[in-house]
Amino acid sequence: MKKVYYLKTCSTCVRILKELNLPSEFVLQDIKTEAITVKQLEEMKVLAGSYEALFSKRSKLYKEMDLKNQKLEERDYKHYILEHYTFLSRPVIIVDDNIFIGNSKNVVEATKKILNK
Repeated sequence: MKKVYYLKTCSTCVRILKELNLPSEFVLQDIKTEAITVKQLEEMKVLAGSYEALFSKRSKLYKEMDLKNQKLEERDYKHYILEHYTFLSRPVIIVDDNIFIGNSKNVVEATKKILNK
């Protein structure tokens, strides 16, 4: 599978996608206009190892809902990601059995290495 979950209104996501110059076989899913399904999230979790790994603690809603002061479990992370797209750490790039989550420089570099194999 070659897929990207991103926000087309997120300048960081757009910059990373331009930088990666993904081949045409990649499927891009704007998670604001096409919500993540339970099945898609479960597939991401298998590759990532946990829902927490996919969860963005930098989300505005995370702060507004004061979630950092709550004891969140895996089912909570899954629930929040499915409830609102901003809880997914973006972009999520899947290349076969590899998953790259977020926008850190290390993640972008690791993605480039896999794409250039």
